[in-house]
Amino acid sequence: MNKGFDHLVRRLRLRHLELLVVLAEAGTMRAAASRLHLSQPAISKMLAETEDSLGARLFDRSPQGVTATAAGAAAVHRARVVMGELAHARDEVEAIRSGASAVLRVGAFSVTAAVPAAVVQLRQRMPEAAVHIHEGRVSELIQRLLEGDLDCVFGALTTEMLTSDQLRLLQSEVLMQDRLCVLAAASNPLVRRRRLRWTDLRDADWVAPPRQTLVRQAFMTAFLNEGVDPPAPVIEAISSVTIGAVLRLDPSLLCAVRFEHARDEVARGGVRRLAVAPEVALPPLGLFTRRSDVQTPPVMQAFARAIRKTGALAAR
Repeated sequence: MNKGFDHLVRRLRLRHLELLVVLAEAGTMRAAASRLHLSQPAISKMLAETEDSLGARLFDRSPQGVTATAAGAAAVHRARVVMGELAHARDEVEAIRSGASAVLRVGAFSVTAAVPAAVVQLRQRMPEAAVHIHEGRVSELIQRLLEGDLDCVFGALTTEMLTSDQLRLLQSEVLMQDRLCVLAAASNPLVRRRRLRWTDLRDADWVAPPRQTLVRQAFMTAFLNEGVDPPAPVIEAISSVTIGAVLRLDPSLLCAVRFEHARDEVARGGVRRLAVAPEVALPPLGLFTRRSDVQTPPVMQAFARAIRKTGALAAR
């Protein structure tokens, strides 16, 4: 460590970092003071100490509130990472005290067969490891990853993600290709047809995820590319449990899902995948981690190996 960093460590406390995060979220000194249970003069003093220590103005003040400068936005981001890592350390220590050897926090979208398979493999190699799986939208999970709240994220490498400024902060690895699939109950007459096109399915009753999802957008594109308007789903659902249940209860329904979800439902039985042309690709799936000079923990290395193996098996 250099002298400048030693000086910074002596001057700044975790309370200063917490202040940066709270100020960015609250937007005013008064609201930040309320959340931190401090007076406004105390908040002003702490912010001045932080700016003096870092040698830059971090927030612009106005009668309407405070707004982070470019330097402030960078400092807030790093403060969130530090606070996230501190929370991780607390959780890991508590887990180890309870008998776990390590803790891994994984972010993933809700309908994936790869993550459960990789977690099982990880547990076989490291039976005392604790794994916390957090489900949600990949963009939100990536933000939590960057803030130190997660160790890795399994999700789609979209064009938006690959062109984002966030990419320089991330390490990404493509693990498997993905595509749009159509599911039907095993008793649905369409299962016996080998040459289906999207136009043949225009009048079917569909189950599909919400419009903002990649799967729904690919579903709409499949019909538009064939020159017909995409059908409006009779059921919108994103839960794999809900989708599997309605398909098995109502054989007339068709469902648009990603390949990861399709192979899981087919393996459960009672559901078949229709062969529909032309094939519609979805963005590939990959593993995101934060770029860091710190060595990757063994539990993260083991999980990465497991999910690579799962991806290789899915590609066969």
